[in-house]
Amino acid sequence: MDPNYTNETKTLHNFIYEFVMNNYDTETDSRNASLLDWIDGIERDSLLHHARQFYSYCTPLILILGLSGNVLSLCVFLSKNLRSLSASTYLAALSVSDLLALVFYVSVEWLRRGLVYLDPAMKSKILFFDGDVVCQFQLYVSYVSRLLSAWIVVAFTFERYISVCWPLLRKDFCTKRRTKRVIVGIVATSAVVVLYKPILSAIYVSGEGNHYCTTDKDHGFLSFILDSIYAILITLVPFSAIAVLNILIVRKLISQNKKRQNHYVITEERVIRLEFTIILLVVSFCFITFNVPFFVVWLRNFLSSNHIYSTKDLTTYEEPNVDYWQGVLYITRTIFYMNYCINFFLYIIAGAYFRREVRMLFSPSSLQGHITSLSNTQTPHSYV
Repeated sequence: MDPNYTNETKTLHNFIYEFVMNNYDTETDSRNASLLDWIDGIERDSLLHHARQFYSYCTPLILILGLSGNVLSLCVFLSKNLRSLSASTYLAALSVSDLLALVFYVSVEWLRRGLVYLDPAMKSKILFFDGDVVCQFQLYVSYVSRLLSAWIVVAFTFERYISVCWPLLRKDFCTKRRTKRVIVGIVATSAVVVLYKPILSAIYVSGEGNHYCTTDKDHGFLSFILDSIYAILITLVPFSAIAVLNILIVRKLISQNKKRQNHYVITEERVIRLEFTIILLVVSFCFITFNVPFFVVWLRNFLSSNHIYSTKDLTTYEEPNVDYWQGVLYITRTIFYMNYCINFFLYIIAGAYFRREVRMLFSPSSLQGHITSLSNTQTPHSYV
């Protein structure tokens, strides 16, 4: 036997393992699905083991907090006292998109990766998601909801930028009617952009009889390219836009603070606008913080995928630490999921008006006092 056989086989073993797991994460190549059963038996190091435990146990908590928090947020922003504000419309839409992402993306991914890891016997009981129509529908809604969440934050950031930096344009651009148009435009654009996903997806049956909802084997490379563009649209582009706009907003707020020290008039309207601006800054900061680690690991896996290395000699390819990077991927994925559950708590921390509305929801006895306090203020109803 060739003495180099063992080392070459080991190198091939790790390369295939990394490529399959990386691309199955992004659902970009159905040709690899047939290898997943073989991969289940590969020995995992301690990092991967603990990372999968972290993912499996933390994700249900994220789901519970996210579903309850976003429902409460939606109720608050649609309440009588806040629903007339344009900023509330953006945040209500964000709550809806986060709910959709939790239901059709996070929960389904946890069932496939977390629940099956904790109880392998459940693998045969979640085949519902790997059936025709259900597969395509779940993929479509999960992709649309994630794109919506990212770009609603961008739109809200731009609205706050206009409100803070261009106050003379506020009454024309920061209205509830224009806000609804922007949201409808984002929804329509997202629905069209993501149409490729259900069209290029299918059910793949492995040699062992397992079903996988993944890319049609005849369109693997095309789907890989489109998924890569999609990843940039929900990460790099929003990151850049949010970062630049937030820097401009902060600079303007610092300038306004100096004027305020020189007898700058503070009104109820300015206080509410400032509160929503602070909420925006906190939400957008957390959006970037929770997304960047997962994006960096995804980018690393992208650069080491077979579409990058297909022209390289496999025998000269350096053996990667597959288990290590899979462990990192599970950890950053869990952190990424937190993006869909954290907003309610950020609103509670940064928003006095939001806290007041939440107290009203849970304390009917304070309703009369709440309405009385609002009647003594001049809450703007169109361009906050």
